[in-house]
Amino acid sequence: MSRYVGPSCRLCRRETTKLFLKGTKCLTEKCPVERRSYPPGQHGQSGGRQRKASEYSKQLREKQKVKRMYGLTERQFRNTFDGVTREPGVKGTNLLVALETRLDNIVYRMGFASSRKAARQLISHGHVEVNGGRVDIPAYHVVPGEEVRVAASSRDNVAIRIAQESSARGQPVSWISVDNEKAAGRLLERPTREAIPINAQEQLIVELYSK
Repeated sequence: MSRYVGPSCRLCRRETTKLFLKGTKCLTEKCPVERRSYPPGQHGQSGGRQRKASEYSKQLREKQKVKRMYGLTERQFRNTFDGVTREPGVKGTNLLVALETRLDNIVYRMGFASSRKAARQLISHGHVEVNGGRVDIPAYHVVPGEEVRVAASSRDNVAIRIAQESSARGQPVSWISVDNEKAAGRLLERPTREAIPINAQEQLIVELYSK
């Protein structure tokens, strides 16, 4: 399945929640979810009777929400889930940890990109290094102790500077350390579920894929 290339805000409206696909715009009054908190389409704001969502519908919407939040295709998302099912522990938590420790997400969490999509572009274009070596694979799995940095030749990149200087991004998560002066950071530890700042019911995804 090809990657979605349509309007990003339409995905947020479909899931009726912010997926933070447009960087700082998601934190302003221009965010379409704030202005139109109903699904897109001619029936999105229908005044008719609303049907009660089935369990399958709830599971599907939760999967779609998380998949779209991290910007993955269906195949990528399913392969990630299949990979964590062989690991010990809670499947849902393992899935979120696997998604959070992708290189594109780490670059986003460190504040070097305004969105995960922008982070993937930086990585694919060779602007990111892991332990001193260029890595151009957004799905690269970062392990605790590894250093992620912007390549020296790319530190004056306008998009990176804007992302770093954005006061709306806030502080990075506790399991990541960041040195903005050196445009570098390090994954300190494997994140716990409580330390992953996303609103998701990952157990619904496990139930959907376990059918």
